[in-house]
Amino acid sequence: MKKIVNGSRYDTEKATEVGSASSIEGTTDFRHWSATLYVTPRSKKFFLAGKGGPMTRFAQSTGQNTWSGGTDIIPMSRQEALEWAEEHLHFDEVESHFSDDIEDA
Repeated sequence: MKKIVNGSRYDTEKATEVGSASSIEGTTDFRHWSATLYVTPRSKKFFLAGKGGPMTRFAQSTGQNTWSGGTDIIPMSRQEALEWAEEHLHFDEVESHFSDDIEDA
């Protein structure tokens, strides 16, 4: 999947996968989603690539007050990516990509 946002190209085939997650609802549920967090190789920008139902961040407008499921690439700041990773990924995936942002308690 590819998308250009604010002059930056995001390409899942060229980026490094940080980790993937999905909701626990069934695939026919309006809230079901699956997403992969990526980081671009050169500029180290983070983005989510995923798909989901009409009640997710991947929803697509199909007219006045109507929504459908869809796919999208969503750029994220490093902080947003860290927060998403902490909530959805395994410890090792978070630590390997965000070690500079993590401190011992």
